[in-house]
Amino acid sequence: MYTKHQWDSDVHYNFKYVKNLPADFDGNKKYPLVFFLHGAGERGDDLEVASRHGFMKQVREEGREFPFIYIAPQCPAGKYWGCFTESLLAFIDYICETLPIDRERIYLTGLSMGGTGTFMLAMADPDRFAAVAPICGSGICWYGEQFRDLPVMMYHGDCDDTVPVSESVTMLRAIHKRGGTAELRILNGVGHNAWEAAYAGDELIDWFMSHRRDIK
Repeated sequence: MYTKHQWDSDVHYNFKYVKNLPADFDGNKKYPLVFFLHGAGERGDDLEVASRHGFMKQVREEGREFPFIYIAPQCPAGKYWGCFTESLLAFIDYICETLPIDRERIYLTGLSMGGTGTFMLAMADPDRFAAVAPICGSGICWYGEQFRDLPVMMYHGDCDDTVPVSESVTMLRAIHKRGGTAELRILNGVGHNAWEAAYAGDELIDWFMSHRRDIK
């Protein structure tokens, strides 16, 4: 079951957010965290809208259960995730302090504007995440060095006329050039809605769960 919340901070942007806990949630256990950044069409102050895509769509429409804690903040209207990098990192700290999060298994993903936000947030602090999955986002390829040691899985439709697939291809090449091992799933015949295939099934979940960050 998912619930709606608002973060109260004196120094950072106070995100509204959706939280979904595993069905067998036990406060004495540690769980992976999947942190989701929505697209431009879900901005505003309606958390129902912010939850209409990604893994939450399966929770809401199919009653599906997941083995991780899921957190999805909402970006205000007219803004972009890149405006809130410091606040998002502080918000993740808050989530880790108030929920039983396994800090070795923090995963970041997002679609469209959120795919770009995933690249930007991961670049700001790549050591924080065990793996990241930007969906049909645009990367900043000259910062490919930041992803050298961070597992990256991208999804992009080859018929995307909103964010061209070349954005992901260029990012993939930049990461590989710097010694990283990023992967890209190019979806044939798919437009901008690559998220429908990316978040369906178990491939991305299994890929996330196969990665763990060593905390020294």
